[in-house]
Amino acid sequence: MTTFRTATSHGLLRDLDSPGSVIEHITPNWFASVMGTGIVATAAATLPVQNVVLHMAAVVMWLLASTVLVVVSTLFAAHWLAHRRVAQAHAAHPVMMQFYGAPPMALLTVGAGTSLLGVDIIGQSLATSIFVVLWTVGTALGLATSVVVPYVMITRRRSADTVALPAWLMPVVPPMVSASTGALLLPHIADGQWRLAMLVGCYALFGSALVTGLMVTTAVLGRLLHGAVLPVQAAPTIWITLGVIGQSVTAANLLGADAAMVFTGDRREVAVVLRAAGILFGMVMGGFGAMMFALATALTVHAARRGLRFSLAWWSFTFPVGTCVTGAAALGRALESSVVEALAVVLFAVLVTAWTTVATRTVREAYRGRVFLPA
Repeated sequence: MTTFRTATSHGLLRDLDSPGSVIEHITPNWFASVMGTGIVATAAATLPVQNVVLHMAAVVMWLLASTVLVVVSTLFAAHWLAHRRVAQAHAAHPVMMQFYGAPPMALLTVGAGTSLLGVDIIGQSLATSIFVVLWTVGTALGLATSVVVPYVMITRRRSADTVALPAWLMPVVPPMVSASTGALLLPHIADGQWRLAMLVGCYALFGSALVTGLMVTTAVLGRLLHGAVLPVQAAPTIWITLGVIGQSVTAANLLGADAAMVFTGDRREVAVVLRAAGILFGMVMGGFGAMMFALATALTVHAARRGLRFSLAWWSFTFPVGTCVTGAAALGRALESSVVEALAVVLFAVLVTAWTTVATRTVREAYRGRVFLPA
């Protein structure tokens, strides 16, 4: 081990004892890098302003997200095989277990990108097939985490000073991602009862994640308002609260728009109501999102002044902001509002800036090997 450190003291993985240490601490929050990269692609594909350069950039980001998904999944599987006790300890850790919600959301995000952008590379048929598989697996895993993780938290013995954390949202939000990405799947389902069942199912997924997510967000805000300030290094996770907000606005408006494919003829009034409900929900939730965006920004600045250092938690700056982009874009289309659509473009610029910063730091720290060390 000493020989390895000496040989690489100024090169690749110089902070590790040996090359094998790379997989020793591959935790589920690594999948947040897939989520953050994938949302840049899907957000770009849904912007109200489109051009060839933007589309090509979106395709490149989707390919990058797909590659990162394969790499991280391989490393994560190797971690479980080679370091099972460490992996089990992570899965039992009260904070780290929350991030088991990241793998299903990573699958769903890449799946959505495949549907929106993969056609250019692999064709419509294969892109749709891959999307169906990723959506199905991601939804199943997301439903599992939304039940299993809260169950473990409820039934396990814990200290009396346990407090709500933004990370608690991670295992319960995946069904909302399934709802919004499921809207992209609806046109590929046969008209009639199957499409109706899919729409109803997506609304059920929407409701499950929305109610639970708002409950957790309320608990987190209550904790913060009562003086239990987040640790400096955990400050970026406050942005996770924006994920359920942005994703819910996206889902409500995409499903409301797709309702017209299901409710036709004498039932078209139902589609009108659902579309109007999505618009109303988006406007109301958008106000809450603006407040949380400002609060998250202020808390991040506060943490930066207290010595916030880079960690994988910084990926919390990306995916939640991306959902705000897709939410604003979907609401802007529904309202036919150029102001809301312009907001989506501004938020996308913020997203790209955040992704560039976090991705650059991640690559640099991965080269040194620092991000592979235990947190």
